[in-house]
Amino acid sequence: MRAPFVTAWGAQRQRDVILVEAVAAGAGEGLAGWGEAPVLAQPAYNEETVATAWHILNDFLVPLVLRTAIADPRDIHGRLAAFHGHSMAKAAVEGAVWDLWAKRSGRPLRELLGGTSVRVPAGAVVGVQDDTAALLRQVEAKLAQGYRRVKLKVHPGRDVSVIKAVRDEFGDIPLAADANGAYGVEDLPALQALDAFGLAMIEQPLPWDDFLGHAHVQEHLKTPISLDETIATVGHARQALALGSGRIVNIKPGRLGGLAPALAVHDVCRAARVPVWCGGLLETGVGRAHNVALASLPGFLLPGDLAPPGEYLVEDIVEPPLILDRDGFVPVPDGPGIGVAVRRDRLAAYTVRRAVHRAGK
Repeated sequence: MRAPFVTAWGAQRQRDVILVEAVAAGAGEGLAGWGEAPVLAQPAYNEETVATAWHILNDFLVPLVLRTAIADPRDIHGRLAAFHGHSMAKAAVEGAVWDLWAKRSGRPLRELLGGTSVRVPAGAVVGVQDDTAALLRQVEAKLAQGYRRVKLKVHPGRDVSVIKAVRDEFGDIPLAADANGAYGVEDLPALQALDAFGLAMIEQPLPWDDFLGHAHVQEHLKTPISLDETIATVGHARQALALGSGRIVNIKPGRLGGLAPALAVHDVCRAARVPVWCGGLLETGVGRAHNVALASLPGFLLPGDLAPPGEYLVEDIVEPPLILDRDGFVPVPDGPGIGVAVRRDRLAAYTVRRAVHRAGK
């Protein structure tokens, strides 16, 4: 990481991920698809870590996928549903198959998913900062780059003062807050205090499993709640919308277990006229390219956390690199599959463990 990324539940100083490569046999032999498990350093966002994802992928998920032929990448999610949880590990396998499938068809992943946009709006995320002056400098730099929304990480005791400082300095910019579940229902007055600042959203104020608490808080807030960790399945999305737990949904393939469930959540929200946006998990260019393709779908109405990985990683592993254009949009790669190629020399330099699985063995 170029700098530590700090949220309410800790700091990310080094980025360890697991990549899955799916290699074609028979027709299309030689083509490879790539997926990513964007697991974090500790099981704070969800239950996964690098160690658990490695175990689950090698001992359960990959052997199951290789057991029988694949008719369509959408089938992978249903096949992996035999095992509970471990969504990021599942997303890595499924993403590799989607990428390979698109490459075999000679089409961009965006088209295979039903995406229509050739570029997608990007928002910036500024982590927790004890030094308000340093935070303001970061916000200024993000605005100068053209980002179309700035999101501030907040937690109890470090919320109103930070948001007020940004509003005082930069005026009526598109601004959001992200709590990563740091508040409780008893903190409603503190959350209501944020209504004064005209925020685009407050993301995940309460713990992930508090559907009723979110509904209660949303009923007493003017600011829309955007649900993140709460939506781990399509069923969760339906429940949250029925309860009124939020007015916006953040869609992350890694949190949901892949692109197929992400598409399903998109469709549920679009039918309910609930806007969605694509969140990020500090992915490499592999995972971020998947996210950018997904964010090209018509229901993604708000800027996503889609900063090019070169902004937070010392070195990315794909080329051409994803970029932010002068208008604050990320162009969707138009080559086959995810549209970027893995630099195998860079991948080799960073690889610490490798496993190979073959169909029929």
